[in-house]
Amino acid sequence: MKVISTIEKYTAAQPCSLTIGTFDGVHIGHREIIQRLVKSAKEKNHLAVVLTFFPHPRMVLQKDTDIRLIDTMAEKEILLAELGVDVLVVHPFSKAFSRQTADEFIRDVLVNSFNIEHLIIGYDHRFGRNREATVEDLVNAGNTYGFTVEQIEAQEISSVNVSSTKIRHALEEGDMKTATTYLNRPFILTGKVVKGKEIGRTIDFPTANLQLEETYKLHPCDGVYLVQATINKTTIYGMMNIGFRPTLKGEERSFEVHFFDFEGNLYNQILSIEVLELIRKEQKFQSLEALKQQLEKDKATCMTLIP
Repeated sequence: MKVISTIEKYTAAQPCSLTIGTFDGVHIGHREIIQRLVKSAKEKNHLAVVLTFFPHPRMVLQKDTDIRLIDTMAEKEILLAELGVDVLVVHPFSKAFSRQTADEFIRDVLVNSFNIEHLIIGYDHRFGRNREATVEDLVNAGNTYGFTVEQIEAQEISSVNVSSTKIRHALEEGDMKTATTYLNRPFILTGKVVKGKEIGRTIDFPTANLQLEETYKLHPCDGVYLVQATINKTTIYGMMNIGFRPTLKGEERSFEVHFFDFEGNLYNQILSIEVLELIRKEQKFQSLEALKQQLEKDKATCMTLIP
């Protein structure tokens, strides 16, 4: 999959089938759209093109600096590539871009920039300044400019109304089962392994301390989780603590993974951790020995849950 950083850098070498969206989480509803896009492109000998935006429009238009996204852009690129997308265009979202009228967007972006012949959109898609234009407007424009529009209805996506908002709520509650179902995959935390205080080693629970790549990345609620990661092409299970380590009087939230049956130096490696299940919420213990005893119980619980 080719990744292009702005619409202006896209070269319309051949006609394309295209879809548009932020696709946060690339959940099962998004997957239905992308799979339909890829299938259509193959049938029509088109490029399968996804147009997305960064920063997230809410960060720009609503100054929603607290918004947390389910996927980083790097994670999203991997997911879309796996689904068979040919080209991903990540256009910088700005207030100026948002002020385009629907007619301007269709003419200047869809037609002139992308040489679009087929557009696939979700059932609730609106676009243009103030989200003023509807699917009917797109169909009419397609008749004028020579492209077709395919709308995927809600019932075609899922019997359950899936949304990124519902997934965020599930993650905030530690409901990994719901999040995994809606995402059709485990939730991922990606980061670099950095040096910590190495207190875990003193109680026989050494950890890899994960420094998340992006500050806007959403994470599940604080607690202990069963996780897995692929290290040296092998699936390794472990447990991750997300939180402030109250027993150790931590002042910043940390992401620490203790891997089962693994020995090796992971410092400076980038790991993608798949978060499988919440074992318990974070709690404070009266001593390191009490913490160690609880970690032994947590590990035993995890071992019963490993597939």
